[in-house]
Amino acid sequence: MMLADADNELERNTMTSTQQNALTLVARLLLALLFILAGVNKVGAMEGTVGYITSKGLPLPEVAYFGTVALEIGAGLLLAIGFKARYAAGALGIFSILTAVFFHNDFAQQNEITAFLKNLAIAGGMFAIAAHGPGKFALDKG
Repeated sequence: MMLADADNELERNTMTSTQQNALTLVARLLLALLFILAGVNKVGAMEGTVGYITSKGLPLPEVAYFGTVALEIGAGLLLAIGFKARYAAGALGIFSILTAVFFHNDFAQQNEITAFLKNLAIAGGMFAIAAHGPGKFALDKG
């Protein structure tokens, strides 16, 4: 009798496939929104963004700027619509880690520690999408 009770409890606490796919869609949209908006905001702020990249000592700051804008907007849109979402999420996950390492590495400042950890958390979300796919509510199904 106890095993049957445990099975019934598990069934009550298990999400349906539709619920899982809906949550995956919400996750994709929320993650994508962050990058799409960041990329769009950079479009009108090339000088400041290139200056910030330069201040961190990275090579080819103009190339980095254009690559960042293209990645944030392009991969963000792909993630949102669920087309090649695994690749887009993987690329954005790696980008998030690199951003944490190169731009949020002043651990003497609490805001930088928080930004570093947020970037790692975003990367984790991206890697979950990359690992498990975009869900049913996507242009690609895998």
